[in-house]
Amino acid sequence: MLRSVKIFWKAFFIAVAAFILFLLLCNWGVFGKMPSIEDIQNPSASLSSQVYAQDGTLMGKYYLEDRVNVDYKDISPNIVHALVATEDQRFYDHSGIDFISLLRALKGLGRDGGASTITMQTAKNLFTENWATRNFLLRAIQKVKESIIAVKLERNFTKQEIINLYLNTVAFGDNVFGIRNAAKTFFQKEPDRVNVNEAAVLVGMINAPTLYNPRRNPKQALERRNLVLNRMVTNGYLTAQDAAKIKMEPIELNYKKLDETTGLAPYFRMILGEYMKVWCKNHKKSNGDEYNLYTDGLRIYTTLNPRMQIYAEEAVAKHMSYMQQILNQQTNIKKGTVWDGHQNILESAMKQSDRWRNLKKDGMNDADIRKTFFVPTQMRVFAWNNNREKDTTMTPMDSIKYSRQMMQAGFMALDPLSGEVRAWVGGIDFKTFKFDHVNYNTKRQVGSTIKPLLYSLAIEDAGFTPNTIVQDVQQSFGAYGMVPATSTSCTGASIPMAQALAFSRNCATAYIMKQLDPKGNNAAIRFVDFLKNKCGLQTNIEPHPSIAIGACEISLYEMMQAYSMFPGRGFNVKPLFITRIEDRNGNVLENFAPIRKEVISDITAYSVIKMMEGVVEFGTARGLKMQFDVSGNIAGKTGTTNDNSDAWFMGYTPQLLAGAWVGCDDRFIHINSSSYNGQGARAAMPIWGYFYEKVLKNANILGIDANVDFSKPEGMANDIELDYTNPTPNVPIGVEGDQQLMGNGTSQDYVPADIKPEDLAPESQIDTNKLPGLSPNKKNNNTPKLPAHQQPIPKAILPKKVGGNH
Repeated sequence: MLRSVKIFWKAFFIAVAAFILFLLLCNWGVFGKMPSIEDIQNPSASLSSQVYAQDGTLMGKYYLEDRVNVDYKDISPNIVHALVATEDQRFYDHSGIDFISLLRALKGLGRDGGASTITMQTAKNLFTENWATRNFLLRAIQKVKESIIAVKLERNFTKQEIINLYLNTVAFGDNVFGIRNAAKTFFQKEPDRVNVNEAAVLVGMINAPTLYNPRRNPKQALERRNLVLNRMVTNGYLTAQDAAKIKMEPIELNYKKLDETTGLAPYFRMILGEYMKVWCKNHKKSNGDEYNLYTDGLRIYTTLNPRMQIYAEEAVAKHMSYMQQILNQQTNIKKGTVWDGHQNILESAMKQSDRWRNLKKDGMNDADIRKTFFVPTQMRVFAWNNNREKDTTMTPMDSIKYSRQMMQAGFMALDPLSGEVRAWVGGIDFKTFKFDHVNYNTKRQVGSTIKPLLYSLAIEDAGFTPNTIVQDVQQSFGAYGMVPATSTSCTGASIPMAQALAFSRNCATAYIMKQLDPKGNNAAIRFVDFLKNKCGLQTNIEPHPSIAIGACEISLYEMMQAYSMFPGRGFNVKPLFITRIEDRNGNVLENFAPIRKEVISDITAYSVIKMMEGVVEFGTARGLKMQFDVSGNIAGKTGTTNDNSDAWFMGYTPQLLAGAWVGCDDRFIHINSSSYNGQGARAAMPIWGYFYEKVLKNANILGIDANVDFSKPEGMANDIELDYTNPTPNVPIGVEGDQQLMGNGTSQDYVPADIKPEDLAPESQIDTNKLPGLSPNKKNNNTPKLPAHQQPIPKAILPKKVGGNH
């Protein structure tokens, strides 16, 4: 044998041995981690967690990569045929590596097409990293690793399973991964309903998701779709005639991508996400790792009703656009004088802005940064139009003022028996204003909406009845001073407690508070104990007597729980917004059930209900049935705080409890205190009215019956008869205790300077069983009861019914 031949064969075998060694080293993970057999048999990719509404509607997702798995049987054959014809026409004939494509790629150096098979691309998507590197050596190593993994995949999975794995992991651009998300995002279809045209568009995107994205590059996407159709014809999946017809069709997108700002109930999903992060930290997977909300593909089933949620969002938008017009017409808003004395807030907002942070990061000094905030700039801001935004030119400082002058709202609805939350609207526009006004951490002064809670304690523990006579007189609480702070609104009249609630008499309410402990200073402590340990409020409320008329800050979320005891027949229920959580495979990780506890007797609850029905029929909320097309048994309470800074309405029926709050984030920005427009009946109650109006129009679908009565407790022989003859006709009805004159005040209005916080006994040190109580005069009111049509009815000033977005 010639020496040259010997050298050739020696070199050949050395090369073969070196290549085999190289393959073994790659397989052993010397050139980067390789998946184990267990990993290959149980492949996993980052999956987005999905949030579902009560009826199974997909509301939104939490993800790093927007990916959701789908079974092979739920993928249209059109997609499978388009994929095989375009990406790997010999897919069903090879074992992971297509040697014909490999030789073609080597011969043309990739100019005539690549050598990757569907199986190799699946391996790349699932198990390899840095696959987009431009380093030739690293890319070659990656290709070898992909090939080895591809062979192993072929040994462990069927062809259908490999296609399923591939379609669940491939990228489609716009941070959309997997065929199900792609079909839903671009066409609002499930993948089993995709036609040939749509399948060709989706498969065409795989090669270059950005270039062939039909939303961004429609011309290139159309050309790529036609190429896919041609390959389907070549491979026998489509006739030439059918392909020609489809090529004449345009690409009709129905693009809608679910992200944090889109989808149903974005405020609710933000709060839910924070809850789920804590849940994930406290729950472990079988391998001991914590669950990851963004990658583990959890399925979160919530209690939200899509129809009610939409009605709630529409009600907020309709009324708040109207309220914003009223605020914008005020002189102090037009002239900007509302900001006099509040430059510190503007300064803080300026330094917390993205503009300030970015310029600071670029090295600009504070003085120069500040100057940029007074230079007119083109920008996009929130606006009450169909798009909820507009392009305009204003200085960055003016944009800060503009956004902070927007009136905000919070609205929540739930089933009062189960506590299941049906609707949650945390603000006027989540895209622009992320702060949630329903959440437990958002506290606002509650005003007169706290009165039904006090009245229920008076009935339960102090022997009051709705007909107990109370004195509408300013009350002294010793060292704490007088409540209310001024006697301006006190009529001096003796009236039934039901009237005091209906007409929201502050002085009479202070009298009721005083009767919880007429000889000492423990009445407020007793009430705070009731709010915390019975009503479920977690807010730390200082035991100042002024809390009787709402001079304390509580969240809408907590007020909803507290109010649930009335339609709940004495049982308080914690708001429930999740029914169950499942893992990616549908295994139930946790079920959630209502948490109810008895707070007051059903007789007390029914007594308060009857009084609160009087609020709606005769009192401060009488405009509800006059202005809106609502009927049936409705009980409620309005609330207004100092200078109209906070407006509330809490209302319920036997089947539904809902609450609304309206105000500005900065309390000094408000409807003029002399205007009825800022009262709870004008500023907050219409949201409730618009919402319930739509609920009743779809009552059969929603399972709501306006004819259902509040259940009268067993043992009550006769219903409660109440007298709502206005004993003080010169005092306006519809005003929160004449608050346009004096308001509720704050807790600090009632604490003398010589009393320190440490002098106030903590609740935990008070034995509420030993607190004195007094059964007040229980004699019936002897005032003759007039027929309803003869009762004095002052003209109510209400917003006009308007269409559109108002």
